Amino acid sequence: MLNVESSTPSSLATDAAPDTAGPAATPGSHVRARTGIWFIGARGSVAATATVGLLAIQRGLAPTDGLVSELPDVAAADLVPLTDLVIGGHDVAQHTVAEQAANLARSGVIPYGLPDQLAAELAEVEARIRPGVAAGVPQRAGIEQLVRDLTAFRDENGLNRVVVVDVSSTEPPVVPSPALDDLATLEAELDGGGSPLPISSLYAYAAFRAGFPLAAFTPSTGPACGALDALARELGIPWAGRDGKTGETLVKSALAPLFGRRALRVNSWTAMNILGGGDGETLSDPEAAKSKTTTKGLTVSTILGYPVEGPVRIDYVADQGDWKTAWDHISFSGFLGTRMTMQFTWQGADSALAAPLVLDLVRLLDRAHDAGQSGPLSALGFFFKEPLAGRSHALDEQWHSLVDWIGELPARSTASAAASAAPATQPTP
Repeated sequence: MLNVESSTPSSLATDAAPDTAGPAATPGSHVRARTGIWFIGARGSVAATATVGLLAIQRGLAPTDGLVSELPDVAAADLVPLTDLVIGGHDVAQHTVAEQAANLARSGVIPYGLPDQLAAELAEVEARIRPGVAAGVPQRAGIEQLVRDLTAFRDENGLNRVVVVDVSSTEPPVVPSPALDDLATLEAELDGGGSPLPISSLYAYAAFRAGFPLAAFTPSTGPACGALDALARELGIPWAGRDGKTGETLVKSALAPLFGRRALRVNSWTAMNILGGGDGETLSDPEAAKSKTTTKGLTVSTILGYPVEGPVRIDYVADQGDWKTAWDHISFSGFLGTRMTMQFTWQGADSALAAPLVLDLVRLLDRAHDAGQSGPLSALGFFFKEPLAGRSHALDEQWHSLVDWIGELPARSTASAAASAAPATQPTP
């Protein structure tokens, strides 16, 4: 994962309207409306898994299992083809995407030997990764660098638009401040040489100023503050968040409605998690873990409509690598107050669970931007532990909201429609 606080700055003015036009077409030419994926944390496990997976699908080396956007009800949205996605990103880690992919292959998260088969493509992705913002640089200057990197990625690769995805390391919760709440106050502090934004929000601000949609896949603050929400709405940029729903919380969001609809009262729901890897190491910091346990703890009480006792713990065990084990103990009461229990164990590879959702969100945010939508998209709450602007945490209700939203989308704009007919390449027999 990524610590985005050290790198090398440069400059570019950002106080103009977002540059969303994309590359100009040569008269008479046919332009494929390709879309860029820009990972914040491009050399981390989630981004590396998504990168290898996408490249393998494009080469016909892997099926599209795990991609919600390939299900008929979602594919009906006329999404950008997987073959027309191009990856770049920011990171300050010293290893390469290929090296991270090789580590994931050794641990069994991705098929062994696949990174070697994709060596040339991974090298091309590596060449499109830029350093993050250096610690101590005034944030306005840092934003200028980030916007320059984003727009250069679009222009140099002939992209119609870019979707930014934050898969960087989880930050501790932030202390509320006037600059986070109010856009005018934020702009004044940035112009005065201040640095009022948490790092995740700095990157979100830059994405919006560049004119690009954003998926906040971590529990960090990111765009989830009043000032940045106002900026996204002002500039007509859609975003979705936050904290990707990949494993234990996914099960909770499907299972908790069962108790409610069967009139069984949940007395306590205890959740214990162990994991290794970069994410686990980051969450070994109690302050960073607080962001994650907060979003993980929202689901059950919100679905059932009453407080439910029970801790949510996350413990780092280096031996687990990128694999995570969750054990949940549920105490509930039925007719005549009879007490009963249910337990389940979830074991999975976090990166392999998260990676396809990242690709889904890119395709759906690209479509929302094309449709002229802006601000937080409640319909994409299906993908998140904390569905911002959403009304439900229950998985089935979120699914119906997503499908209903897809059914209401207008036809694609003329500039984007040409590329949407080509299916993803399927693996060769």
